[in-house]
Amino acid sequence: MGQLAPADSAGTPRWWSTLLYVPLLYLAGVLLSRPLGWLMPAWRPDQVDLAGAVIAFALLLATLPVRLRRVWGVDRPWRRLGLAVPPARAVRTALVGLVRAFGLLAFVSAGLLLSRQAHWPGQLPDPGRWANALLLGGGVGLAEEILFRGWLWGELELLVSRRRALIGQAGVFALVHPWSREPGLLALSLLGGLMLLGIGLARERGEGGGSLWGCAGLHGGLVGGWFLLQSGLLEVSPSAAGWWAGPGGAAINPLGGLLGWIGLAILLMSRRRKDP
Repeated sequence: MGQLAPADSAGTPRWWSTLLYVPLLYLAGVLLSRPLGWLMPAWRPDQVDLAGAVIAFALLLATLPVRLRRVWGVDRPWRRLGLAVPPARAVRTALVGLVRAFGLLAFVSAGLLLSRQAHWPGQLPDPGRWANALLLGGGVGLAEEILFRGWLWGELELLVSRRRALIGQAGVFALVHPWSREPGLLALSLLGGLMLLGIGLARERGEGGGSLWGCAGLHGGLVGGWFLLQSGLLEVSPSAAGWWAGPGGAAINPLGGLLGWIGLAILLMSRRRKDP
């Protein structure tokens, strides 16, 4: 697997600071967002919670350079995180990630259509849905990649071996998603699919020479693309088999089904053939 950009003078963080860093930032974001509920009484609780998450992410961006300089011992934190890369490489890796995301979505869609678990109504999403897809894919893709394949993966590599760090970041990435809401074995299947995605995203960054834009393109393309598919392009049957299509009924998450697992396995095997 391709290596991340080398640290200028890597330090060793303490376990307790790694465990508390992001939760404390999230807590600060929640506390700072509470007054918005009083100032904006028309806001729903979920909108206030979203504002808290945005504030927490802003705090993360503000404090990451300081943490990397003081705790990791690096002089160029944004380069170490994979964001400050030559523009040509950033565009190329992001486009490669997007193409792979669309390929995976096409595979899942074809499997659902051929198995008659979904049909194609042929309704194009309205411009508002396209805008939402771009914001959702870009926001979630970049934010989660900075957090998991940027900060967390690099932090774990300073604490444990490279292989354990790779598995560790994928495990945390999977655990923080709402997989436990699903029933029985479908919950475990979704957890496993999320782990496979976390490993695939890390390998996407490694293949791009440490650029975070490739895994952001892959992640954002999957999130935004699936949102668009479910906005009129692909209608999944409410009775779709969870073991094949994924849990969630009509609003399925294909990462938890056999179809999604096969697609992710193909993605991982293609990485293995190309990794040095």
